Order: sequence, then structure tokens, then C-alpha cells
Amino acid sequence: MLKKRIIPMLLLKEGRMVKGKRFANFRDVGNPVTAARVYNSQKVDELIFLDIEPSTSSRESVKQIIRSVGEECFMPLTVGGGVRTLEDFHELLQLGADKVSLNTAAVKTPSLVREGARRFGDQCVVVSVDYKRDPSGKRKVVIESGKKTLDLDPLDHILRCVELGAGEILLTSIDHEGEMEGYDFPFLQQVASRVPVPVIASGGAGKLEHFEKALVECDCSAVGAGSIFHFTDQSPIKVRYYLTVQNLAVRVK
Repeated sequence: MLKKRIIPMLLLKEGRMVKGKRFANFRDVGNPVTAARVYNSQKVDELIFLDIEPSTSSRESVKQIIRSVGEECFMPLTVGGGVRTLEDFHELLQLGADKVSLNTAAVKTPSLVREGARRFGDQCVVVSVDYKRDPSGKRKVVIESGKKTLDLDPLDHILRCVELGAGEILLTSIDHEGEMEGYDFPFLQQVASRVPVPVIASGGAGKLEHFEKALVECDCSAVGAGSIFHFTDQSPIKVRYYLTVQNLAVRVK
């Protein structure tokens, strides 16, 4: 049986770690390299780094962060933000990333999903899908770090990306992100039941039961979280212990 994974998510802006609510009102929450060291000591399953405002200058900061973390920490790293070409893929993997996350590019240049999977293996290709509900209640894909909402159904987009070769889906509800009131459980369950690749839940974890529900009822392969680790006394160690007590198959360190 595959083990369920607990994945801290580190949002990067100008070389610092930030956290907000619903992709807005970001505040500084520390040094990402220092945070990675802490998570490494807690033996987390993976880390996800996402550059939320990719630019030429921020790319250099991300490179340095990934280089430093890769030298000191011993868990798989997923890195995303501003990836547009196969050269970007190659550079991040060379620096120490194990997987590369595509978000806006998966919409604007879907062939990059296929080309990345063919060249580097589908296990390296994580498609990150951000979405929110429109005034009518329909879920719509959002790109460009939350700035642009498209008339695109997220499930249709996910199914297309999986056909192209995506090896994993990182699914974030903007309506729930940072609120700590729970993931978008109905949609997580819908997606996980339709795709043959791992689904990572993201956006909304605020208590231990939220992790359990995403992994058990929704059958996600992993849970991603940020606010609960930044702003409460919960830690990946406590999450792991709680899930173990609930008889979930997680890695026991």
C-alpha cells in the first residue's frame, strides 16, 4: 500500500516565505531555507516551493534557495512558479528539484506538459491547478498567481493534463486557501475518483481532521498545507502521529 504524504507548502516572494488568504494580503513568515531545515529535522515526506510572483529577479532568489535546500535537506522537492520552457525544467532539476510544477504554462502551453513528461519522465511533472467559484457557483480555473480567471472547468483541464502526461495534480481552492476551515472536499473527491495519478489537496487545512478527511473520504494521495504550520502549534510530526492513530498508512519516521 502506498503511503499517504504530508507536504508543507512554502510560498516564495522576493526570496522570502509568505502566506496570505485567498491569494491576497500576503505577509512575511520567515526565511524559506530556515523553514526547510526545520521540516527536514521533522522528516517530512516532501516540500513544495512556489514562487507566487515570478520575475527575472525572483528566479535568481529561487535558484539560490533550491540550491541551498538541496545541499542540506533530504526529502523530495517540488518547485514551481514561472516555468515556461523545457530549459526551465532542466535548470530546476539540475539545481536539486525532484519535480517541477506547472500552473499557467499548463493552460497557455499545454504541449509543455507532454514534452516535460517525455524528456524528464511523468513523475517529474506536477500540474498545479488553482480555481475558484464564479458568482453562479461554477468552479473556474485561475492562472497568473490568482490574477486571471478563465472560462475553463478545472476538472476538464485536469483530465486533459493527465492525458498529456502529468504525473501528479496539485489542487488548490482559492476560496478556501488560508482560511483554515477545510479543503474543498467534494471537488477533491470528484477529481481523485476520476484521475489515475496522485492528487495533492491544497487550500484550507486548519485542523487535524481536515487532513484525515482529504486522505480517507476524498482518497487524495497527499495533503499540502501552509497556514496550519505557520500560525498554530501543529506540526508535520503531530499530523503524522494523528493519522497513524487513525490507522492511515503514513511514513513512520
